[in-house]
Amino acid sequence: MKVWLLKFHRWIALVFALPLAFVLGTGLILSFEPWLVGRAIEPGLLSPAKVEALLKQYDPGNKARMLSFRSYDKTLTISAGRGGASTIVDVGTGQTVAGPSALASTLMTARGMHETLLINGGWLVTGSTIAMLVLIVLGVLMGLPRFANTVSGWHKAMSWGLLPLVVLSPLTGLFLAFGVTFTSMPAAAPAGQGAPMTLSEIVQAVGKDHDLSTMVWIRPLGTTIAARLVE
Repeated sequence: MKVWLLKFHRWIALVFALPLAFVLGTGLILSFEPWLVGRAIEPGLLSPAKVEALLKQYDPGNKARMLSFRSYDKTLTISAGRGGASTIVDVGTGQTVAGPSALASTLMTARGMHETLLINGGWLVTGSTIAMLVLIVLGVLMGLPRFANTVSGWHKAMSWGLLPLVVLSPLTGLFLAFGVTFTSMPAAAPAGQGAPMTLSEIVQAVGKDHDLSTMVWIRPLGTTIAARLVE
């Protein structure tokens, strides 16, 4: 049985090696993003009044549904949503910029490749992640190995020595892909109870209790509007 488990382990690894290499490589790049965002935050840089003024200037028709702030770029992106028009504004000068910086472009490209391989291949990323979990299960079923100072020996030593991390990385990735969360979403307001809040009103509401300089984004999430902040 061990011989067959080893064959399955090898062939599954070979078939999904390329997409897994892209997912793991871009995941490594993205792991630095929280550090870049956190270290660049300047308290008080972005106030509700400043955001509201920028919205009045660049979104007079109140069509925007999303805001994202890159603390390491000091830019605010005002967007109508996925596929919609967006405007990138330098929060220091209040002027628009032609596009994201090289660093922001690198991170956005890495995120797109990590999630879809830049070819609308989200299904392939998910399939590769499932395949990685299958590889782990097959490896465990083969039993405890004899460690040796060979490539195969180091492969087994690293796999068994770091097994919790090796399992948690693809497992939590699948949780993200399928929308599994450990927090409960707030209940949506009953239909017919007042007009939806404008983006300016949402900014004012969030800004009452939080420094908007710590904002990552404000956007629709399911049937609610959510804000992500660094605290």
